[in-house]
Amino acid sequence: MMAQGPALYAALVAAGQAAGADPFDCHVAAAILAMAAGEEAGAPAEGCGSGLDAGERAELSALLFGGAALAGPDPCAMPQQEQTLRDILWMNAGSGSRLQRLLARMIARRALRPNHLWQDLGLAHRGELSALMQRHFPRLAARNAADMKWKKFFYRMMCNDAGFALCAAPVCSECDDFDACFGGEEGEALLARLANGRGLPPAALPAPSNGAHA
Repeated sequence: MMAQGPALYAALVAAGQAAGADPFDCHVAAAILAMAAGEEAGAPAEGCGSGLDAGERAELSALLFGGAALAGPDPCAMPQQEQTLRDILWMNAGSGSRLQRLLARMIARRALRPNHLWQDLGLAHRGELSALMQRHFPRLAARNAADMKWKKFFYRMMCNDAGFALCAAPVCSECDDFDACFGGEEGEALLARLANGRGLPPAALPAPSNGAHA
């Protein structure tokens, strides 16, 4: 890759600015790629944390980063839940653009990581994730009007798609574990942590076959 972690983020944002790409889309894609690169430095056997293969990375770069080279490993084996989430995101993409297809793949891969989804995407706070969903996956944003945690919301949709009930509570207001789905999502921005030279905490690194529902 051009660089790793925060250095890659800065290089890609600069490339996107030079190419005249949308600043928010550049920020999101660069953050995801930077988080994946930071993880690969700490756990190289895990494979590509961006969810994109070489051709897809080249396509993303052509769309946003002026064709800057984005070398890296191809994704490791895809769990069924990742494929299901890809399908859900893609079916609910706003315009069905090439960028939205790539974002669906990136978000689906990052959703397997153990932290809040906004953290695993490399974003600064949950509000950026909400803005991303409203911009590119507006039907999902509308369905999550109660502001459920995004990973919980995704897993609920996947379970419903497979014919399973995620929980036994008839309505969320009667659930004994309400905060697990709707509580705050405070935490440290992981890309900022990398930028400060602190590395990722062990709990933030990927684990094989991880299906955390945070």
